[in-house]
Amino acid sequence: MLSFAPLQVRVSTPRIELVGATDELLEQLQPLVRDGKANADPAPYDDPISLYEEDPAVRVHKWLQGIWRGRGHAAPGSWRLNFAVVLDSQPVGMQDLIGENFDTFGTVMSFSWLSTDIRHRGIGTEMRQAILHLAFEGLKATEAASDAFVDNAGSNGVSRALGYTENGVDWATRRGEVGLLQRWRLTRDDWLPHRRTDIRLQGVGDCAAALGIA
Repeated sequence: MLSFAPLQVRVSTPRIELVGATDELLEQLQPLVRDGKANADPAPYDDPISLYEEDPAVRVHKWLQGIWRGRGHAAPGSWRLNFAVVLDSQPVGMQDLIGENFDTFGTVMSFSWLSTDIRHRGIGTEMRQAILHLAFEGLKATEAASDAFVDNAGSNGVSRALGYTENGVDWATRRGEVGLLQRWRLTRDDWLPHRRTDIRLQGVGDCAAALGIA
């Protein structure tokens, strides 16, 4: 596992680190998932890495299964990088970067969760800034997409503050119920005015090579 390049990536800001989600880090995050501290209200769309199973054991099982499945299904056009969010030396959530048709379009999406214990402290915004830096500066993405249900003021507020523009609406399900999504789009040119100069990247070159990203 130590030689698996996507797990060697680190993205560091003055407050947090995004660290490749090794099994050791997943073990430390497991109690948060088991105890429901990864849940959000309102909930995000149903994700392949399910956090909303009622049974805690099933919830942890599906969460781990989704992460491990993603590790083994990485190709230039389709990949998902899972990061533990580390604050004060403790993992407190996850931030994922997802590439779909990346080899053709250079587009990415993000998905994240943060422990209920430390929300409303600006960490969610810092996580998004960090993952965008990895996408645009590290992997040379051309644009980033995001979406959230229209009643998710927190996620939509972060997108708006970081320069995303509204990109239409769509339908999705959360816990099996249909809801309206607000879609967002951030081009590289729109990101540049918001680009931070205090974010450091490690291990990106080897990760890009392992994914087959030129």
